[in-house]
Amino acid sequence: MRNIKLTIEYDGKRYLGWQRLGDSEKTIQGKIESVIEQMTNEKIEIIGSGRTDAGAHAKGQVANFKTNSEMARNEMLTFFNRYLPGDIVVKKVEEMPERFHARYNVKGKQYSYYVWNDPIPTAFERYHSFYFPQTLDMDKMTAACEKLIGKHDFAGFSALKKTKKSTTRTIDDISIEREGSMLHFTFVGDGFLHKMVRILMGTILKIGAGKLELKVIDEIFETKVRENAGETVPAQGLFLDEVYY
Repeated sequence: MRNIKLTIEYDGKRYLGWQRLGDSEKTIQGKIESVIEQMTNEKIEIIGSGRTDAGAHAKGQVANFKTNSEMARNEMLTFFNRYLPGDIVVKKVEEMPERFHARYNVKGKQYSYYVWNDPIPTAFERYHSFYFPQTLDMDKMTAACEKLIGKHDFAGFSALKKTKKSTTRTIDDISIEREGSMLHFTFVGDGFLHKMVRILMGTILKIGAGKLELKVIDEIFETKVRENAGETVPAQGLFLDEVYY
C-alpha cells in the first residue's frame, strides 16, 4: 500500500469548498477523488490538510491518499492534470512514509487575504479580492496585527459553536503589503479556527477604517464574544498559500 502526497492549487470560485458533500461535483475533494477512482480503479477517500470555505482558493493545499496502484508518480501527475478541470491543478505528487497524515502532521499554515482598496472597483480581481473602498489607516492596521500576534485564545475570532477542543492558537506573523490599490495581508501560524482569518481581517479593516478601537482586540481575547469583532469578510479574497510539516 503506497501513501501518496499531493500539493494542489485551485480557484475556489465555482466550488462549495474543499470538503466533499452529497453533490461531490461541486467540491474540490469530490473532483479529485473522482479522478483518483478513474486512475486507480479504487474507491479512495483523500485526506486534506484542512477544509477551505466555499469560494476560497489555494496555492498550496496538501492531501494524501493510500493506494495499491503501481502507476509512477510522474504518470499520476500527468493523469491528474489531464482529467481535472482547469481550475484545479495538482502541482506535485510525492511518495510518503506510511504514517504520513496530511491533517494530523500539520505544524503550521500560511494564508493570504487580498483587499482591493480603491474608490473604483476592479473587473479583473473581483473573484480574488474583497472590494473595500473606504480609506484605511495603515498605522492602525499594523498596530492591530501586532496585537494579534502571539499565543491567544481566538474563540471570539472564530465561527465555532461551543466546542470542547482548545481554541488557543499561536500566530507567528501578520504582515501587510500594498501594491497600488491592492493590499496583501499574510497570516502565518500553527493553526486557524473556522473562519478565523476572515474574522480577523474584518476586525483589522474595521480598525483601519476607524469604526473600531484598537482596544477591542484585548476585550475579545478576554470575553470571547464573537459579536464584538468585525464582520466575516467574503471568502473570495482568501488563499491557503502553504502548509508546513
